[in-house]
Amino acid sequence: MKTLLICHDGAMLDQEGLPRWLASFSDLVGVIVLEEGADRKMKRFRREIRRVGLLRFLDVALFRLYYRLALARRDSAWQRARLEELVQRYPDYAEATVPVLRTHSPNSGEAEAFIRDCAPDIMIARCKSLLKRAVFSIPATGTFVMHPGICPEYKNAHGCFWALANDDLDNVGMTLLKIDESVDGGPISGHYSYDYDEVGESHVVIQYRVVFDNLAAVQKKLLEEFRQEAEPVDVTGRTSAMWGQPWLTRHLAWKRKARQRRS
Repeated sequence: MKTLLICHDGAMLDQEGLPRWLASFSDLVGVIVLEEGADRKMKRFRREIRRVGLLRFLDVALFRLYYRLALARRDSAWQRARLEELVQRYPDYAEATVPVLRTHSPNSGEAEAFIRDCAPDIMIARCKSLLKRAVFSIPATGTFVMHPGICPEYKNAHGCFWALANDDLDNVGMTLLKIDESVDGGPISGHYSYDYDEVGESHVVIQYRVVFDNLAAVQKKLLEEFRQEAEPVDVTGRTSAMWGQPWLTRHLAWKRKARQRRS
């Protein structure tokens, strides 16, 4: 099984850990590293302002500032420790032999050509951009997302945060889904979680752990997909919802309730 990874530059666990994992059970034929400029970040900000309005966007901005000042250093240390575990677990990754493309977008012409040349069976998209059909349809088996939220209830990039903020504690997890033309709504291969600590862990750590604590199970499912043995999860009748960026007010309310539940 030939695999290819798309990830963001600087996302250490994805950029340095996932290639090792993929190479441990498949033929890793390429990695695309996204180097996004300020213009793409500004587009996300403008889209969020249109979605929630200026006042609520202030709540978003305050959370980002709070996270940077209060949580980021500890979370970065956790990521470095987890990466070291992955390096010890998957020591045989020959990084120099795997072609790497650095580009600004997974939908760029050079990215599309790179994927076609690599001809993967399965592509893992660990990126914030929606892929165009000409890109996600290239892999023979399909393109898969390890989505940080239980779909269809918690779509978008912060599903774990919003499940926690909504006291929906049974829906904190990750969704492995196959991309199609709908937005985060393709066939679902599986849901994954772990015994998270809502008091001691940040939502960022939780969203990483729902992925990295379940790599063995995801590996098994990807191999089933490759062999065409996998059955999609039936989500008939379940409510679908999209969620945006985290808010400081909801974060503080979640942590207060989490401490109350703990006590």
